Amino acid sequence: MPLNLIMLGAPGAGKGTQAERVARQHGVPKISTGDMLRDGIRQGLPLALVAKAKMDRGELVDDDTMIGIVRERLSRPDAVNGFVLDGFPRTVAQGRALDGLMSERGSGPLMVIDIVVPEDEIVRRLAVRRICSKCGTNADPADAEPTCRTCGGTLVHRSDDDERVVRERLRVYEGQTKPLVDYYRSRPTFGTVNGAQSPDRVAEELEATIADAARAAAGASLGARG
Repeated sequence: MPLNLIMLGAPGAGKGTQAERVARQHGVPKISTGDMLRDGIRQGLPLALVAKAKMDRGELVDDDTMIGIVRERLSRPDAVNGFVLDGFPRTVAQGRALDGLMSERGSGPLMVIDIVVPEDEIVRRLAVRRICSKCGTNADPADAEPTCRTCGGTLVHRSDDDERVVRERLRVYEGQTKPLVDYYRSRPTFGTVNGAQSPDRVAEELEATIADAARAAAGASLGARG
């Protein structure tokens, strides 16, 4: 069964790091909103250029444009056996559109996993977070090196990682994403993972949750055929 996985989690929950690990382990692409936009702009794809123009004007990228970009990305050969989505969908409207796209693909159900971390822990993590000024990679908090191990760029603290801004970002995330979590919660392929653990423990729990979701999906498929 293909691994079609959506990773949800607040800023600082570690979903990007875990999405990379899961994608590598299962041999599928990890696809983030930022990666899709940068790749599309680099290739001159029309929808990505529309999105860039909107962002340059300070506007939000509309759902139709984003789902079009996602549709193009998931149509590529490397996604035929599945994918890990990080940062999409963000709204119920995008979730419904993705459901429609998955129905068209006929490539198995979506698994949705929410990495949950208490707010105070996220604030603590982001206070010490450094990112690469060149490629945007998050540095390992235990790494004392001043440069990125991926591309050699300078590691910096994000200006929006101070406590006041972080708590506001979490408030916005909660308001935006809670309806999406509620949209998926009743599905047998939805699960939650305790993100307030070491990355290795989170990865173990995540793999167990993926296995549970796969069994639930298989059971639902058998029930539908029966």
